[in-house]
Amino acid sequence: MTKIDGAAALKRRRRRTALVGWSFILPNLVGFAALTLVPVGATLLLAFTDWNSYDTPHWIGFDNFQRMWDNDNFWTALSNTAWYAAGHIPLTMAASLGLAVLLNQKLRGVAFFRTAFFFPYITSLVAVAVVWNMLFSPDAGPVNQLLRAVGVAHPPGWTTDTDWALPAVVITSVWRDMGYYMVLYLAGLQAIPAELYEAARVDGAGPWKRFWHVTVPSLRPTTFFVLVMLTVSSFKVFDLVQVMTEGGPGRSTLVLSQLIFREGITQGRFGYSSAISLVLFLIVLIITVTQFRFQRRSER
Repeated sequence: MTKIDGAAALKRRRRRTALVGWSFILPNLVGFAALTLVPVGATLLLAFTDWNSYDTPHWIGFDNFQRMWDNDNFWTALSNTAWYAAGHIPLTMAASLGLAVLLNQKLRGVAFFRTAFFFPYITSLVAVAVVWNMLFSPDAGPVNQLLRAVGVAHPPGWTTDTDWALPAVVITSVWRDMGYYMVLYLAGLQAIPAELYEAARVDGAGPWKRFWHVTVPSLRPTTFFVLVMLTVSSFKVFDLVQVMTEGGPGRSTLVLSQLIFREGITQGRFGYSSAISLVLFLIVLIITVTQFRFQRRSER
Protein backbone atom coordinates (compact mmCIF):
# COMPACT_ATOMS: atom_id res chain seq x y z
CA MET A 1 0.00 0.00 0.00
CA THR A 2 1.40 3.41 -0.99
CA LYS A 3 1.80 6.36 1.36
CA ILE A 4 -1.12 8.09 -0.40
CA ASP A 5 -3.43 5.11 0.25
CA GLY A 6 -2.31 4.95 3.87
CA ALA A 7 -2.98 8.65 4.37
CA ALA A 8 -6.43 8.29 2.77
CA ALA A 9 -7.28 5.33 5.02
CA LEU A 10 -6.14 7.26 8.10
CA LYS A 11 -8.25 10.22 7.03
CA ARG A 12 -11.33 8.00 6.57
CA ARG A 13 -10.75 6.43 9.98
CA ARG A 14 -10.51 9.84 11.64
CA ARG A 15 -13.65 10.99 9.85
CA ARG A 16 -15.50 7.86 11.00
CA THR A 17 -14.33 8.39 14.58
CA ALA A 18 -15.47 12.02 14.46
CA LEU A 19 -18.89 11.01 13.10
CA VAL A 20 -19.31 8.44 15.87
CA GLY A 21 -18.41 11.07 18.44
CA TRP A 22 -20.85 13.60 16.99
CA SER A 23 -23.59 10.95 16.90
CA PHE A 24 -23.27 10.63 20.68
CA ILE A 25 -23.08 14.39 21.28
CA LEU A 26 -25.72 15.56 18.81
CA PRO A 27 -28.95 14.53 20.64
CA ASN A 28 -27.92 16.33 23.81
CA LEU A 29 -26.50 19.25 21.85
CA VAL A 30 -29.75 19.70 19.89
CA GLY A 31 -31.78 19.64 23.10
CA PHE A 32 -29.43 22.09 24.80
CA ALA A 33 -29.55 24.44 21.81
CA ALA A 34 -33.33 24.28 21.45
CA LEU A 35 -34.22 24.51 25.14
CA THR A 36 -31.39 26.68 26.50
CA LEU A 37 -29.31 28.56 23.93
CA VAL A 38 -32.22 29.74 21.78
CA PRO A 39 -34.34 30.94 24.77
CA VAL A 40 -31.31 32.72 26.25
CA GLY A 41 -30.63 34.46 22.93
CA ALA A 42 -34.31 35.38 22.59
CA THR A 43 -34.33 36.79 26.13
CA LEU A 44 -31.32 38.96 25.31
CA LEU A 45 -33.15 40.45 22.31
CA LEU A 46 -36.56 40.73 23.99
CA ALA A 47 -35.05 42.71 26.87
CA PHE A 48 -34.86 45.68 24.49
CA THR A 49 -38.40 45.32 23.14
CA ASP A 50 -42.02 45.80 24.16
CA TRP A 51 -43.77 42.48 23.57
CA ASN A 52 -46.88 40.83 24.99
CA SER A 53 -46.51 37.51 23.09
CA TYR A 54 -49.39 38.38 20.73
CA ASP A 55 -48.26 41.43 18.80
CA THR A 56 -45.01 42.02 16.95
CA PRO A 57 -42.16 43.02 19.30
CA HIS A 58 -41.35 46.74 19.18
CA TRP A 59 -37.77 47.89 19.73
CA ILE A 60 -37.68 50.36 22.62
CA GLY A 61 -33.97 50.37 23.49
CA PHE A 62 -33.20 50.79 27.17
CA ASP A 63 -36.74 51.79 28.22
CA ASN A 64 -37.29 48.51 30.08
CA PHE A 65 -34.13 49.08 32.11
CA GLN A 66 -35.15 52.65 32.90
CA ARG A 67 -38.53 51.40 34.02
CA MET A 68 -36.80 48.77 36.14
CA TRP A 69 -34.59 51.42 37.75
CA ASP A 70 -37.67 53.47 38.70
CA ASN A 71 -39.75 50.50 39.86
CA ASP A 72 -39.88 49.91 43.60
CA ASN A 73 -40.88 46.26 43.10
CA PHE A 74 -37.57 45.53 41.39
CA TRP A 75 -35.50 46.97 44.23
CA THR A 76 -37.60 45.15 46.83
CA ALA A 77 -37.17 41.85 44.96
CA LEU A 78 -33.43 42.47 44.57
CA SER A 79 -33.07 43.24 48.28
CA ASN A 80 -35.06 40.15 49.29
CA THR A 81 -33.01 37.97 46.95
CA ALA A 82 -29.77 39.32 48.41
CA TRP A 83 -30.99 38.75 51.98
CA TYR A 84 -32.11 35.23 51.09
CA ALA A 85 -28.69 34.46 49.57
CA ALA A 86 -26.90 36.00 52.57
CA GLY A 87 -28.76 33.62 54.88
CA HIS A 88 -29.04 30.53 52.70
CA ILE A 89 -25.42 30.27 51.53
CA PRO A 90 -23.48 30.39 54.84
CA LEU A 91 -26.07 28.45 56.84
CA THR A 92 -26.26 25.66 54.27
CA MET A 93 -22.46 25.46 54.02
CA ALA A 94 -22.06 25.32 57.80
CA ALA A 95 -24.84 22.76 58.29
CA SER A 96 -23.68 20.50 55.44
CA LEU A 97 -20.03 20.62 56.55
CA GLY A 98 -21.00 19.88 60.16
CA LEU A 99 -23.13 16.93 59.09
CA ALA A 100 -20.38 15.62 56.82
CA VAL A 101 -17.81 15.75 59.63
CA LEU A 102 -20.17 13.97 62.04
CA LEU A 103 -21.22 11.32 59.52
CA ASN A 104 -17.67 10.70 58.37
CA GLN A 105 -17.00 8.93 61.68
CA LYS A 106 -17.22 5.19 62.19
CA LEU A 107 -20.61 5.04 63.85
CA ARG A 108 -23.30 2.40 64.01
CA GLY A 109 -26.07 3.11 61.51
CA VAL A 110 -24.10 5.85 59.76
CA ALA A 111 -25.46 4.77 56.36
CA PHE A 112 -29.02 5.22 57.64
CA PHE A 113 -28.32 8.74 58.90
CA ARG A 114 -26.60 9.72 55.64
CA THR A 115 -29.65 8.56 53.72
CA ALA A 116 -32.04 10.27 56.12
CA PHE A 117 -30.30 13.65 55.77
CA PHE A 118 -30.08 13.33 51.98
CA PHE A 119 -33.72 12.27 51.58
CA PRO A 120 -35.26 15.80 51.82
CA TYR A 121 -33.28 16.88 48.74
CA ILE A 122 -34.99 14.28 46.54
CA THR A 123 -38.42 14.84 48.09
CA SER A 124 -40.97 16.86 46.14
CA LEU A 125 -40.32 20.52 46.84
CA VAL A 126 -44.06 21.21 46.95
CA ALA A 127 -44.45 18.56 49.65
CA VAL A 128 -41.54 20.08 51.59
CA ALA A 129 -43.07 23.56 51.39
CA VAL A 130 -46.53 22.37 52.46
CA VAL A 131 -45.16 20.43 55.44
CA TRP A 132 -43.03 23.34 56.63
CA ASN A 133 -45.96 25.71 56.26
CA MET A 134 -47.84 23.44 58.66
CA LEU A 135 -44.86 23.34 61.03
CA PHE A 136 -44.66 27.15 60.96
CA SER A 137 -48.40 27.64 61.58
CA PRO A 138 -48.62 30.50 64.11
CA ASP A 139 -51.37 28.90 66.23
CA ALA A 140 -51.18 25.13 65.86
CA GLY A 141 -47.69 24.63 64.40
CA PRO A 142 -45.26 22.41 66.36
CA VAL A 143 -42.51 25.05 66.08
CA ASN A 144 -44.48 27.69 67.98
CA GLN A 145 -45.84 25.12 70.42
CA LEU A 146 -42.26 24.18 71.26
CA LEU A 147 -41.31 27.84 71.67
CA ARG A 148 -44.24 28.41 74.02
CA ALA A 149 -43.23 25.32 75.98
CA VAL A 150 -39.76 26.77 76.61
CA GLY A 151 -41.15 30.13 77.73
CA VAL A 152 -41.54 32.26 74.58
CA ALA A 153 -44.81 34.05 75.24
CA HIS A 154 -45.21 35.58 71.78
CA PRO A 155 -43.55 33.38 69.15
CA PRO A 156 -43.10 34.64 65.58
CA GLY A 157 -45.86 34.50 63.02
CA TRP A 158 -43.38 33.01 60.53
CA THR A 159 -44.92 32.93 57.04
CA THR A 160 -47.74 35.26 58.12
CA ASP A 161 -45.35 37.90 59.49
CA THR A 162 -43.53 40.32 57.20
CA ASP A 163 -40.45 40.22 59.45
CA TRP A 164 -40.24 36.44 59.80
CA ALA A 165 -41.50 35.12 56.45
CA LEU A 166 -38.11 35.33 54.71
CA PRO A 167 -36.23 33.66 57.62
CA ALA A 168 -38.84 30.88 57.50
CA VAL A 169 -38.11 30.32 53.81
CA VAL A 170 -34.35 30.34 54.51
CA ILE A 171 -34.72 27.75 57.29
CA THR A 172 -36.77 25.50 55.02
CA SER A 173 -34.31 25.78 52.13
CA VAL A 174 -31.33 25.06 54.40
CA TRP A 175 -33.07 21.96 55.79
CA ARG A 176 -33.81 20.73 52.27
CA ASP A 177 -30.42 21.47 50.65
CA MET A 178 -27.95 20.56 53.38
CA GLY A 179 -28.18 16.83 52.66
CA TYR A 180 -27.04 17.23 49.06
CA TYR A 181 -24.04 19.38 49.95
CA MET A 182 -23.29 17.05 52.86
CA VAL A 183 -22.64 14.33 50.26
CA LEU A 184 -20.22 16.61 48.40
CA TYR A 185 -18.36 17.39 51.61
CA LEU A 186 -18.29 13.69 52.52
CA ALA A 187 -16.59 12.93 49.23
CA GLY A 188 -14.05 15.66 49.94
CA LEU A 189 -13.41 14.43 53.49
CA GLN A 190 -12.83 10.87 52.35
CA ALA A 191 -10.26 12.09 49.81
CA ILE A 192 -8.07 13.67 52.53
CA PRO A 193 -5.04 11.44 53.22
CA ALA A 194 -5.10 9.92 56.71
CA GLU A 195 -1.37 10.65 56.99
CA LEU A 196 -2.12 14.37 57.37
CA TYR A 197 -4.23 13.73 60.47
CA GLU A 198 -1.61 11.35 61.86
CA ALA A 199 1.13 13.94 61.39
CA ALA A 200 -0.97 16.62 63.07
CA ARG A 201 -1.78 14.29 65.96
CA VAL A 202 1.92 13.51 66.43
CA ASP A 203 2.63 17.25 66.53
CA GLY A 204 0.18 17.58 69.41
CA ALA A 205 -2.76 19.09 67.51
CA GLY A 206 -6.14 18.51 69.12
CA PRO A 207 -9.42 17.84 67.27
CA TRP A 208 -10.21 21.55 66.84
CA LYS A 209 -6.75 22.39 65.45
CA ARG A 210 -6.84 19.37 63.17
CA PHE A 211 -10.17 20.57 61.84
CA TRP A 212 -8.95 24.14 61.13
CA HIS A 213 -5.45 23.31 59.93
CA VAL A 214 -6.03 20.01 58.09
CA THR A 215 -9.71 19.53 57.23
CA VAL A 216 -10.66 23.06 56.19
CA PRO A 217 -7.62 23.71 53.92
CA SER A 218 -7.96 20.26 52.32
CA LEU A 219 -11.62 20.93 51.58
CA ARG A 220 -10.94 24.22 49.80
CA PRO A 221 -11.77 22.92 46.28
CA THR A 222 -14.98 21.31 47.54
CA THR A 223 -15.93 24.44 49.48
CA PHE A 224 -15.40 26.59 46.40
CA PHE A 225 -17.62 24.32 44.30
CA VAL A 226 -20.32 24.33 46.98
CA LEU A 227 -20.10 28.13 47.24
CA VAL A 228 -20.57 28.62 43.50
CA MET A 229 -23.47 26.17 43.32
CA LEU A 230 -25.20 27.73 46.32
CA THR A 231 -24.74 31.23 44.95
CA VAL A 232 -26.39 30.34 41.65
CA SER A 233 -29.25 28.43 43.27
CA SER A 234 -29.86 31.16 45.87
CA PHE A 235 -30.20 33.96 43.33
CA LYS A 236 -32.57 31.99 41.10
CA VAL A 237 -34.78 30.66 43.91
CA PHE A 238 -38.41 30.57 42.86
CA ASP A 239 -40.43 27.43 43.52
CA LEU A 240 -39.98 27.27 47.29
CA VAL A 241 -41.01 30.92 47.72
CA GLN A 242 -43.90 30.52 45.31
CA VAL A 243 -45.37 27.58 47.20
CA MET A 244 -44.67 28.76 50.75
CA THR A 245 -45.56 32.46 50.62
CA GLU A 246 -46.27 33.52 47.00
CA GLY A 247 -44.04 36.50 47.70
CA GLY A 248 -46.02 37.66 50.73
CA PRO A 249 -47.06 38.81 53.17
CA GLY A 250 -47.07 41.98 51.11
CA ARG A 251 -43.74 41.96 49.27
CA SER A 252 -41.66 40.63 52.15
CA THR A 253 -40.54 37.49 50.27
CA LEU A 254 -40.80 38.71 46.69
CA VAL A 255 -37.62 37.60 44.87
CA LEU A 256 -36.31 38.37 41.39
CA SER A 257 -37.32 35.07 39.82
CA GLN A 258 -40.84 35.53 41.13
CA LEU A 259 -40.97 39.08 39.79
CA ILE A 260 -39.87 37.76 36.38
CA PHE A 261 -42.69 35.20 36.52
CA ARG A 262 -45.28 37.79 37.50
CA GLU A 263 -44.28 40.35 34.88
CA GLY A 264 -43.95 37.79 32.08
CA ILE A 265 -46.38 34.93 32.62
CA THR A 266 -49.03 36.74 34.69
CA GLN A 267 -48.94 40.27 33.27
CA GLY A 268 -47.77 39.42 29.74
CA ARG A 269 -44.96 41.99 29.77
CA PHE A 270 -42.34 39.67 28.29
CA GLY A 271 -39.99 42.45 27.22
CA TYR A 272 -39.81 43.87 30.73
CA SER A 273 -39.50 40.41 32.35
CA SER A 274 -36.68 39.59 29.91
CA ALA A 275 -34.87 42.74 31.00
CA ILE A 276 -35.12 41.65 34.64
CA SER A 277 -33.87 38.19 33.62
CA LEU A 278 -30.86 39.77 31.91
CA VAL A 279 -30.03 41.81 35.00
CA LEU A 280 -30.31 38.70 37.20
CA PHE A 281 -28.02 36.82 34.82
CA LEU A 282 -25.45 39.62 34.92
CA ILE A 283 -25.56 39.77 38.74
CA VAL A 284 -24.93 36.03 39.05
CA LEU A 285 -22.23 36.18 36.35
CA ILE A 286 -20.36 39.02 38.08
CA ILE A 287 -20.51 37.29 41.47
CA THR A 288 -19.37 33.96 40.00
CA VAL A 289 -16.47 35.51 38.07
CA THR A 290 -15.42 37.36 41.23
CA GLN A 291 -15.47 34.09 43.17
CA PHE A 292 -13.28 32.41 40.55
CA ARG A 293 -10.79 35.27 40.64
CA PHE A 294 -10.52 35.13 44.43
CA GLN A 295 -10.09 31.36 44.23
CA ARG A 296 -7.24 31.66 41.71
CA ARG A 297 -5.58 34.38 43.77
CA SER A 298 -5.74 32.25 46.92
CA GLU A 299 -4.14 29.32 45.09
CA ARG A 300 -1.07 31.34 44.08
